[in-house]
Amino acid sequence: MLWTGSLQMRSDLRVRQFLDEQRVGRLATVDGRGYPQVIPMNFALLDGSVYMHSHTRGEKLDNMERDPRSGFEVDREFAFLPSYFSSPTDASMADTLYASVVIKGESSLVRDRREMAGALNALMRKYQPEGGYEPVREDMDSLDHVAVIRMRPEQVRGKYKIGQHMGRADRAALAEKILERGAPGAAEAVKTMGFELAPGGLRMAREPRW
Repeated sequence: MLWTGSLQMRSDLRVRQFLDEQRVGRLATVDGRGYPQVIPMNFALLDGSVYMHSHTRGEKLDNMERDPRSGFEVDREFAFLPSYFSSPTDASMADTLYASVVIKGESSLVRDRREMAGALNALMRKYQPEGGYEPVREDMDSLDHVAVIRMRPEQVRGKYKIGQHMGRADRAALAEKILERGAPGAAEAVKTMGFELAPGGLRMAREPRW
């Protein structure tokens, strides 16, 4: 049995919500020999662009100065499905429940100090929502010692696999196996599949569609 198939996320709003929930993305730039360089980055969305904080020097900055074409990817694994869930011997039956967003566009350094300050404040709101800091202003000297990258998306694709192609009985059986295996995040994975943990066992709360 193939446990899942992938579907596109159903709206731009859901893509944005997913990106806002994730803490690490991967920025890909093109190096001088034409190879992709991929680096994990903290990020925040603001006014339709992806903003990232960076040191003022580095290979990725050299890359985007030479060639602004870039990619950005964010993903989340909900649960790994061992092959023995489906077959006692066939390793190819292993699978994963996941969601991901892939963005293609152009990246560049932000030069405008007001835009830099706005992007850095957006990053702080995301990663330090409890406050405890002075908001960044465009007249602060600290802006001279950091770099802010802006990626303007030209193509955005979100997809997910959470058991949505399975019948209810098969999906419930898979959810039970995920819980029995007891891997970290199992309860949340089952919730993502549309189930609630009830006193009598699992209960279908909704269809698993984003």
